[in-house]
Amino acid sequence: MRTFSLRQFSSAESLQSVHPQLLLGLLVRYREYFSAQGFDVGRFRGRNSDYRAICRVLMAPRGGIPAGLFEDLCFVAEMSTPDAMDALLEAARRAGLKLEAGVESTPADVALLVRLTAPHLLEEQHAESFLSRRRIVVDYFKARAGAAAAYRAPSLERLRAFEEELGARLDGMNRGRGCSVLLFERADGVWFLVRRGDARRREGALEGDGSLSVVDLHPKRCDVLRYKESQGELAISVEGHGRKRLVALYRELFGELLFEDRARFPKAAKYTLEPLSAAGEDSLICADVEGIEHVTLTEVEVRQGDTLGSAERLRARDVFELLRLRKRGLPQGRIMRATFMVRFSDARTPRAVTIHPRNVASYTRDSDAGVVERWLIRRGFTQVGTGARDGIAASMLACR
Repeated sequence: MRTFSLRQFSSAESLQSVHPQLLLGLLVRYREYFSAQGFDVGRFRGRNSDYRAICRVLMAPRGGIPAGLFEDLCFVAEMSTPDAMDALLEAARRAGLKLEAGVESTPADVALLVRLTAPHLLEEQHAESFLSRRRIVVDYFKARAGAAAAYRAPSLERLRAFEEELGARLDGMNRGRGCSVLLFERADGVWFLVRRGDARRREGALEGDGSLSVVDLHPKRCDVLRYKESQGELAISVEGHGRKRLVALYRELFGELLFEDRARFPKAAKYTLEPLSAAGEDSLICADVEGIEHVTLTEVEVRQGDTLGSAERLRARDVFELLRLRKRGLPQGRIMRATFMVRFSDARTPRAVTIHPRNVASYTRDSDAGVVERWLIRRGFTQVGTGARDGIAASMLACR
């Protein structure tokens, strides 16, 4: 069984974009699981309380989430875009598959409908759209040196006061004042789901009779944060635009909420890409990491130390193989980012992971983060107390 991580946590929120009858078709397949978690699928009516109950079941399950349900939700969430909908409808037409998709069907409706009727077709289109899928960006912040990692859960009164302040700050960023914060305590940390508005959007809409109207609203967004007490680390995943400003806001306010300390999480470095220069292709070894079969470097950007601020970017199916053919090494300078194609043991298609020093990682699927973090630590890409170069040496010796 699998458990949700950052962005999958808010996938339950995105289920509201699926027609309730279609969603019920998925839920009944896992009726026993939901029943064991205290949610009666037979009583699902598409109400707000139903979606909140589903979110709580998925976030804090007893025994983990069934692998089939986990995959269903991931595939549907990742294929719920207009382009993916067009591709699925065309693929269904070519395959002679009749879908009960009407003119009012959303991309999420079509994705779930295909998942329920022809799962292999959805997986094939999912693989074809791999390179164009939206990336999930996570910012990591360690507590400042010497700070105690233990926290006390905020009271309900304090959480409501926190929502008021957060709403006021968001309003000042033109995101609207309305927001809510849900808190979940789990073995892997304390999790927060922040529902908020994005920058106001005003656009034309086409009514059923062909007339035009204007829609003026703050689109709903869901941001996810996790504080991992064992590491004293706050992870932040922001949805929509304005990521840097919102991350800075959350870093400050959540330090205050959890520790009464707004400077609790400084912008310290978590990642280094020095192993690529120091160990070369050996930095990609993964035989000692369960869950990963192969890692390939597919893109690297290096900033030269000249006064012009020039940078060189190498991009290939295998950058180290390209360098061997060109009989050269990595360019000299500071590595600004690197993208790895990781083949996981439980997946047919490799998935991309991009690391940006100092503290940003992006994934195609955020549930990959746990196993990738273990690999990054063992190869010295994650700075964990000792100097970066010492960490590289130790990790290289360990895998020989």
